[in-house]
Amino acid sequence: MPIPLTGPLSYGMQLPVQSQSTIYAEGWEAGAGPEDLAAVARTADRTGFAYLASCDHVAIPRRLAGVMGTVWYDPVATLAFLAGITERVLLMSHVAVVGLRHPLATAKQYATLDHLSGGRLVLGVGAGHVPEEFEALGADFDGRGGVLDETIDALRAALGPEEYPEFEGKRFSFSGLGQLPRPARERVPVWVGGSSPAAVRRAAVRGDGWLPQGDPREKLPAQIARLRRLREEAGIEEPIVVGAITEPLYIGEPDWPVGRRTLIGEPEAVAESLRAYADMGVHQIQVRFRSRSRTELTDQMAAFAAGVAPHLDR
Repeated sequence: MPIPLTGPLSYGMQLPVQSQSTIYAEGWEAGAGPEDLAAVARTADRTGFAYLASCDHVAIPRRLAGVMGTVWYDPVATLAFLAGITERVLLMSHVAVVGLRHPLATAKQYATLDHLSGGRLVLGVGAGHVPEEFEALGADFDGRGGVLDETIDALRAALGPEEYPEFEGKRFSFSGLGQLPRPARERVPVWVGGSSPAAVRRAAVRGDGWLPQGDPREKLPAQIARLRRLREEAGIEEPIVVGAITEPLYIGEPDWPVGRRTLIGEPEAVAESLRAYADMGVHQIQVRFRSRSRTELTDQMAAFAAGVAPHLDR
């Protein structure tokens, strides 16, 4: 179930509830729980969303809690729960801070998730940005870029088809250690998150996909051009899935203040605006809907799938 590289834009979304930063969480999420996550996941599965994504933070320091909050569900546990109640939607970590853990530990968790879900994992990875998390877990914050590069390489081996994977690097090495079950697929797609120069380079040379982090529309074309140039210079011929995070959306005319940046309107008008991402070379968009309740969110998802998605192809 790969994300298509031709045809209309695919669309996925970050799950609500599981991460509650004040930057994007809606008010109703504070009192929400597993049944709300399940309802959103079933709606996404039924209405053609390509993927659902879950974030990764182990612990938030007090100095950041006012903005980030401390509600961050574990992505493996969350996605495994949703794997059991869905059938087709892909399950993405966006993003796993894999530098916090040994690659074999990460591989064990995500290989099991891919196995149990029938091959629906997309492993999104990123460098992380909270020093206290790294310090508490004994991980290298200052060298996290180099750690992430080597971890991706190690995960390629550890998530491959071999029962006894082998890898030797500067920081990690393993051989003669069996891990079953294996992932359901021979190659788990690894998408690299981030928009810094280092992150774009990492995606270009190591990723199967790129997950930009908040690039506005006007900056995406130059970023995508650099990504493709770096990939070509590295001699990598395989195509890469390019993503984008859209503006907040509201399908129809809201009767409440949804924010000046929110893209609102009738389905065909919203689709016309979103098609600009495809013109830039984007293959999948991550959408987020303004909502005051779980029901309003699932209604918005259904309205997008029924009214906007059919018009995402010219």
